[in-house]
Amino acid sequence: MSSRYLDVENVIRGQEGYNSNNLHVPPELKRNAQKLCWEYNQTGPFETEKRKEILQKLLGKCTDLTFIEPSFRCDYGFNIFIHGLAVINYNCVILDTSPVNLGENIFIAPGVCIACAGHSIDPTQRAEGISTSKPIVIERDVWIGANAVICGGVTIGQGSVIGAGSVVNKDIPPMSVAAGTPCRVIRKIRESDKIKPEDIRF
Repeated sequence: MSSRYLDVENVIRGQEGYNSNNLHVPPELKRNAQKLCWEYNQTGPFETEKRKEILQKLLGKCTDLTFIEPSFRCDYGFNIFIHGLAVINYNCVILDTSPVNLGENIFIAPGVCIACAGHSIDPTQRAEGISTSKPIVIERDVWIGANAVICGGVTIGQGSVIGAGSVVNKDIPPMSVAAGTPCRVIRKIRESDKIKPEDIRF
């Protein structure tokens, strides 16, 4: 393994954002994730143990309470760290070109894209493969609505709710309801948001 290969992997695994040329990323770095994502997406709905085994090989960290519905895609896998209960619904994409940390009790609705990766704004550089990458942190107890996009460099604070279809390109403070394109805080989560026990049917 060349020293250049090791340097690239170390940068990708690092906690700092970076700029790079996609043409210089060794394709071998993605092969494990490509293979394991394909295997995972072929599993049957009741192959719980097989799914757990694949996730242990694919992700940088996960627990027995990591539940991901196929179809699921990621770039590297080793840059995804799940720290407790995580319920990730259908068609989630995580472009983990930098570390992605998901706190416990995370709920991610269908169609969510979590993208550390970006491209140069300059069209000439973009065509040459110049790209960007920044880590993403989603703290504990967060719910992300369907088809939301979480952009590189963002931190979503503990307990917050991100509305469906939002594009989150800036940090969201804890215990907030936020939505829109770009995503903005609408209000704080209140005691009155709790569902009354007598209104729970089963």
